[in-house]
Parts: sequence; C-alpha cells; structure tokens
Amino acid sequence: MVRQMKSMSVFLILILGVVIFTGCQSSVSDRGDEELKLKKEKEEFVFEVNKTEEEWKEILTPEQFNILRKKGTERAFTGEYNDNKKAGLYVCPGCGQELFHSEAKFDSGTGWPSFWEPVSEKKVLTRPDNSLFTRRTEVICGRCGGHLGHVFEDGPPPTGLRYCLNSLALDFQEGKENPSEKTEG
Repeated sequence: MVRQMKSMSVFLILILGVVIFTGCQSSVSDRGDEELKLKKEKEEFVFEVNKTEEEWKEILTPEQFNILRKKGTERAFTGEYNDNKKAGLYVCPGCGQELFHSEAKFDSGTGWPSFWEPVSEKKVLTRPDNSLFTRRTEVICGRCGGHLGHVFEDGPPPTGLRYCLNSLALDFQEGKENPSEKTEG
C-alpha cells in the first residue's frame, strides 16, 4: 500500500511537472510573440532624430533618460510643469520638437501635466502600450521617438482627450506663440 502511494505520488508530481513546464513554455512563447509584436510596432516609425544610448545620456539628465528612452514615469504631483499656468510652448527635451501649447493645457487633477490636443498630430505620435497588465495608448515625440506619457479618452471638449505627460519629458519655452496660430493668418 505504501509503495503504491509512493508510485502514485511520483506519477502526480511528474504530471504536475509536465503541466507546469507546458504552461511556462506557452507563457514564454506568448512573451516572445508579444516582444516580436512590440518590435514590429516600433519599426513602423522612422524618426528624424536617432542617437545611440550613450549620445542620449550625454544630452539628457538621468531622470529624463529614464522617462524618454526607457519609458519611465515620475511620481504624481512632483513634476515641474503640473501646476504651470504660464503661456508658452512645451517642447521635447531630446530634440526640441514643438509638442503642446499652453492653451491646450488643463488641470486634470491627476498630478501630471495634461493637454487636450498637441500642436500637430504629426509632431506627437501614439502606439499601443500593453505594459503593467493594462491597455493604454503611449504618446511619443514624432521626431525622436521619446516616451512622453499616455493619452486617455476622458479629457475635456473639444477633443475629449487627455494627454497625460511627464514634466521631465517636456521643456517649457515661456511666451512662445502657438505655431498653428502663425500659419493660419
């Protein structure tokens, strides 16, 4: 009886091992497929400004590098531009691309600078972001591909969008005119 129970235990352990191994294999395979999918999504964009990691580290602070190049984020309510009410233009610290005008900025209460529209849809690009067990839409600089933050569909009129960005992914140029206003007249 004891020998039969030991055999049964060994058999169950082997089956459990096969189930676990098979589950791990499929999750590794799924992870590989997801990485391939993300790689393909990254390859869709061709950026005007391309630098090596070392070159980015030379022009960005370590905190900016973490956000713009490694998709990091700053803690809510800690960023320099969350409460900024001055008129001007927000640009990418990596390449100087014009991104958002202060006229499109609003207080979302989230703790990050929020905008309802970019200066131009060509200057700010979006792509799917399925990290952190959720589906979001990442916002990137259209010129250098730097990670800015995410966009959500819970913003104010007229667009209904909330571009929720990291202050460290922005530089502010006080008093700069809205480029779209210059081209309309």
